[in-house]
Amino acid sequence: MRGRRWATDQLNHAYAVLLSSQFQGFCRDLHSECVDCLVRAVLPVALQEVIRAELLLDRALDRGNPNAGNLGSDFNRLGVKFWHEVKREGALNRRRESRLEALAAWRNAIAHQDFDPTKLEPERLDLRTIRSWWSSCGALAGSFDVVMKGDLRSATGSEPW
Repeated sequence: MRGRRWATDQLNHAYAVLLSSQFQGFCRDLHSECVDCLVRAVLPVALQEVIRAELLLDRALDRGNPNAGNLGSDFNRLGVKFWHEVKREGALNRRRESRLEALAAWRNAIAHQDFDPTKLEPERLDLRTIRSWWSSCGALAGSFDVVMKGDLRSATGSEPW
């Protein structure tokens, strides 16, 4: 192929894993900020650490991929119907969620060296696909922020950030 470089597959794999890890870090940080916002509103103050510990207990984003199930599980514990609200916030978020699932599948395939073509879409990873995942993650991050900011504002009566 014209312009094809040696080790392109390895570079694409590294890019996909890095993208997944950076998105996971953002989601975990957003979740922690949301927990902190909710906890600050709790009175008496003596209960704040107990509630913080409960909201962070067994957080899926601390041990698993930032896939739809783990994100929903963690953010739903904060009193929001997370994916329902995210999909309402943006018409393209349903497609972006699907791309996020594809990224998670590829991340797992790369990390575990298990490239089962029945579990991977697309069957071969290329830069165009990774760029679409990057774009989707960026747009989802913006929607997550909007949804959680509005939910926290309603729950606490003040601007969370």
